[in-house]
Amino acid sequence: MTDQNLADSELRRQIVVLSKSLFDRGYSAGSAGNISVRVEGGFLMTPTNSSLGRLESDQLSELNERGEHVAGPKPSKEVVMHQAMYRARPESAAIVHLHSTYVTAISCLRDEDAIPPLTPYFVMRLGREVPTVPYYKPGSDAILDDIVAAGKRGPAVILANHGSIVAGSTLEEAVNASEELEASAQLAFLLEGRRARPLTESQIDELLT
Repeated sequence: MTDQNLADSELRRQIVVLSKSLFDRGYSAGSAGNISVRVEGGFLMTPTNSSLGRLESDQLSELNERGEHVAGPKPSKEVVMHQAMYRARPESAAIVHLHSTYVTAISCLRDEDAIPPLTPYFVMRLGREVPTVPYYKPGSDAILDDIVAAGKRGPAVILANHGSIVAGSTLEEAVNASEELEASAQLAFLLEGRRARPLTESQIDELLT
């Protein structure tokens, strides 16, 4: 087995393990959510109508560099969101899309600045802000420009009435950031209507520099 084959095999294993971890802890339900990872010559992606909790490493979709299906099961219909996020953040190697409970709830309530920077970990993993894009039918190509614009502002984007999409330099980084986004959304809910104390601009600048 070549070094590249070994690397692809390890990535497939990691997709299965981390996807199941997200599913088992309630970050996705049923066949909701999808994950993609950059590989040599293209991408691996979770198949359409597949559960993140019941994936098989040899049954992942394979796409070329243009996001076209080339082998394996048919990819998720939301591949356009992943391609838009890779276009916005070309340094990214993995993308996680989830319908986690608190992020999705907030996506139904607010538009911009849905989640304030309450903790240093929010800023370190997600940046200064997490923008929200308008609602589009899942799988619609019309969302592409909005995600490209929002993705240039930071690694995480909230999808109105839908969920989130998060990019990372590795799959583990993208998963960790997705989990941080859900934890931050939960904090925002718990503090709703209270005199919360978000980080100041100078505190945020210190973390980002």
